[in-house]
Amino acid sequence: MTTTLRLPAPAKLNRLLHITGRRADGYHELQTLFQFLDHGDTLSLSPRDDGELRLTPALPGVAAADNLILRAARLLREESGCTRGADIHLQKRLPMGGGLGGGSSDAATTLLGLNELWGLGLSRERLAALGLRLGADVPVFVHGHAAWAEGIGERLTPVELDTPWFVVIHPGVSVATPAVFNAPGLTRHTPPITMARALREGPACWHNDCEATVRELYPPVAEALDWLARFAPTRLTGTGACLFAWLTNEADADSILRRLGRHDWQGFKARGCNRSPLHAVLEERATSAS
Repeated sequence: MTTTLRLPAPAKLNRLLHITGRRADGYHELQTLFQFLDHGDTLSLSPRDDGELRLTPALPGVAAADNLILRAARLLREESGCTRGADIHLQKRLPMGGGLGGGSSDAATTLLGLNELWGLGLSRERLAALGLRLGADVPVFVHGHAAWAEGIGERLTPVELDTPWFVVIHPGVSVATPAVFNAPGLTRHTPPITMARALREGPACWHNDCEATVRELYPPVAEALDWLARFAPTRLTGTGACLFAWLTNEADADSILRRLGRHDWQGFKARGCNRSPLHAVLEERATSAS
């Protein structure tokens, strides 16, 4: 019988995002807090013995050569010397260009899932190093724990954050990350802080340096931020377009979503997680198999 792994690819939030400088190569130095959500995409992976890598369905506007799932699978095979293939089915829930890390999370789930499915036995550290070649956000999904991140987001320190309920809204636009990071008015020199100070001061003192620029470039995001802020503290995640509010209970999240009333906005509720739902599934499988 063919083994099929059905694995989550969870969303992430940037609880804060400070831009502390710009490097000579054009990349920005960041400080951020990554936290997972119990909501995201789902990948189903089945092995093939003919070496073919097949992904269904195709993502609109994304060529196979650029798809992070297929790139992750090809990279893992090249680095391991494996000759097997896979059928991969993606159930897409996270909006593209939303700042929720959907593509990076899909890539990490592919690396971890195929590592198990193909019996490669590569360590998390090795897989995270491969993931970094695909994108700066991939390693945090591979390691699977909420983290304080520095550099371009690749230097990770595990942390324990509060785990409130969140309402997340996507205001119907896709934000181009290069447009944000190349904007002349973007704040690029926020003074660095220590992780200890960030955790001590907490959510009320965190901010996202991209938010003012995204508000200016994408008025629908500004409108959604202002609307959601009527009900709870609100922040942009990553470079957007998604924004989130944190709440003390699920009932308040439900109440806000009932008031959404916009056909061009998508909204969902989710619980914050310090341990990735993907790793919870993989560890449960390992325990059942032992």
